[in-house]
Amino acid sequence: MTRGKMVLLSLTAAALTLASMAPAEAFQRTTAPTAGRSDVTFVAQRKEPDEKFQRRVVRFRSNEAPGTIIIDTNNKFLYYITGDTSAIRYGVGVGREGFGWSGVVSIGRKQEWPEWRPPAEMRRREAAKGHILPVVQEGGIDNPLGARAMYLYRNGHDTIFRIHGTNQPWTIGLNMSSGCIRMMNKDVEHLYKRAAIGAKVIVIGPGNRQGNVAFEDRGLDFFGSIFGG
Repeated sequence: MTRGKMVLLSLTAAALTLASMAPAEAFQRTTAPTAGRSDVTFVAQRKEPDEKFQRRVVRFRSNEAPGTIIIDTNNKFLYYITGDTSAIRYGVGVGREGFGWSGVVSIGRKQEWPEWRPPAEMRRREAAKGHILPVVQEGGIDNPLGARAMYLYRNGHDTIFRIHGTNQPWTIGLNMSSGCIRMMNKDVEHLYKRAAIGAKVIVIGPGNRQGNVAFEDRGLDFFGSIFGG
């Protein structure tokens, strides 16, 4: 067999191997993330969120100060207010039926690649369904909290709710969580760099416990999305 034929056969075998990989195998975690890009690169996944849930800079009016986060759980959007007339809008996943909530909280602490400590109540609930959850799971690509977490506090106490990333980006725009706010990893990294510890977070949802909040999403800021998003 000639050298040329041997090379051709090797390339063909490599292509067949890649084509047969399961989606779960077809991802990689970068060891040295490039600035501005996610720590996690998915080569294949089940489904991308709907286009409307992609990160955008929008024209925005509110009675809240820049730096405030408003989460509209009904429409599955999180707004980070950047100015008197602008905000960054992110798509989010929120609590499923019976796990929605509302109120005014703040970011008590932040963590990169956080460990996951499911509450005892969640472990009992899942055990009844035959799912055994760990007491603690170290941070990483398979961790349900994703690449970043911002821990929500009220009056100095942890609410057990978080704004966090997810290794299930297809759940963005859905009611799927146990009350936490899910974001795509690339988006939670983006927000993490901007949101300060102590930042006010207003969650608009069942119960209307967030009080009287006025805001208006006035649509895409075209130039802001290009140069500031």
